[in-house]
Amino acid sequence: MRLSEPRVHPAEFEGLDEETRTLLGFSKAKDGKRPDNVFTTFARNPALFRHFIVFGSYILTGSTLPARDREIVILRIGWLCRSEYEWGQHARIGRRCGLTEEDIIRITRGDQAEGWTELESALIRAVDELHGDAFISDQTWSRLSAYYDTKQLIDLVFTVGQYNMVSMALNTFGVQLDERLSGFPEAED
Repeated sequence: MRLSEPRVHPAEFEGLDEETRTLLGFSKAKDGKRPDNVFTTFARNPALFRHFIVFGSYILTGSTLPARDREIVILRIGWLCRSEYEWGQHARIGRRCGLTEEDIIRITRGDQAEGWTELESALIRAVDELHGDAFISDQTWSRLSAYYDTKQLIDLVFTVGQYNMVSMALNTFGVQLDERLSGFPEAED
């Protein structure tokens, strides 16, 4: 983690309006579990949170990208942004979407790592290009176009942008890992 303590502390239930509590799921939490730190931190600005949750939900659950591909993209941008919280959340989600431990480690090695399919390599390359230059090159776009339709290509760019923005916020606000999350993988020799 870049910061050992939060700069923006997660919101407490008592200080939130009913709509924000509902969005966080506080009113539905029967097991007493607190919503994730990412959401309770963003809820410190309720108006922003209400709009963020709509767009974020589309990217995470309504996007035209296959779930496994989406998680490769999210993990790569989280890695490039050095967002340990984002990495921890999406390593968990990625496993549920079919990523193996080997796949997750391979994401840290980039598009030339052995074992990627042509599409997966192009996805990693696209994330790297968007992160580095805010642009996908013609060569990478062509490779992606062999697999994805126009809606998927649009969703890809917006997914990288969404998680780049979230990673910046998580890092800057100092959002701490939830208890069930692990951070970055140990460095390999």
